[in-house]
Amino acid sequence: MSPLERIAIAFSGLLGASGVAAAAASSHAGAALLGPYSLIALSHAPAILALALARLPRIFNWALIALMAGAGLFCTDLALRYLAGGSPLPLLAPAGGMALILGWLLLIIAGLFGRRN
Repeated sequence: MSPLERIAIAFSGLLGASGVAAAAASSHAGAALLGPYSLIALSHAPAILALALARLPRIFNWALIALMAGAGLFCTDLALRYLAGGSPLPLLAPAGGMALILGWLLLIIAGLFGRRN
């Protein structure tokens, strides 16, 4: 297993666990920022895990990296806004969202043009 695959598997676990915690906190505390956090975390954790475990050609790694970066940036921004009342870098969420879109677009390209192992 490559270092990227190990990191991706651990990151998907972190996203999944924090997404469940954010969903619970959102439903009990009514925190508006935690709903989108849980949505992004819980929808991207399985995708990242699947890409890490699938033994796909290397071109798929770019999609994996973009999805991890995007989910990380987006969720970090929302967590900082919730915990600290604001984010020191207000463009983290938009940058994360753009990276997520890029990751999904790279997945399309990898699927269409990637070669089999």
